[in-house]
Amino acid sequence: MTVRPIRYLGDPVLRQPAKKVKRVDDYIRRLIIDMTESMIEAQGVGIAAPQIGVNLRVVIIGMPDDHPFPIVNPEVVKRSGSRELDEGCLSVPGYHGIVSRSKKVVVKGLNEKGRQIRITAEDNLLAQALEHEVDHVNGTLYVDHLNSRDDLMKIEARAYTSNVEDVSDTAN
Repeated sequence: MTVRPIRYLGDPVLRQPAKKVKRVDDYIRRLIIDMTESMIEAQGVGIAAPQIGVNLRVVIIGMPDDHPFPIVNPEVVKRSGSRELDEGCLSVPGYHGIVSRSKKVVVKGLNEKGRQIRITAEDNLLAQALEHEVDHVNGTLYVDHLNSRDDLMKIEARAYTSNVEDVSDTAN
């Protein structure tokens, strides 16, 4: 188990569509363990492989009070409805913003054993996290969904340390 450093906005790996995993093998299972440890250490509810510098389609979802679970090659196959949500990201520490997310999402992919899984979530944190993490493996960050740069707000209540100084490439 290795806690890996989180990559921040400005790192090119966050903007590249991640590569599809051809086979869930021991390397992928070790990656899943490292990602889970990294997510827990950073106190996140999800993490995508590009966030630790690995350009593969692997995400971990870790809802409060639940065991984290991986999705390999996640793909949103259905979405419906819309809702406005306050969102942040481990790769954009110290900031949050209001974005539009689907009310209901269905995601398919593989589990850590390489078996097909399908997850449906509606009007909850899981639905938001699924869309957020699938965005990551597609090279998209939540800041891309902001209406304007003015919608990005600095978090004052928590102390963050990061190398993110300029968020000028954050919104349209």
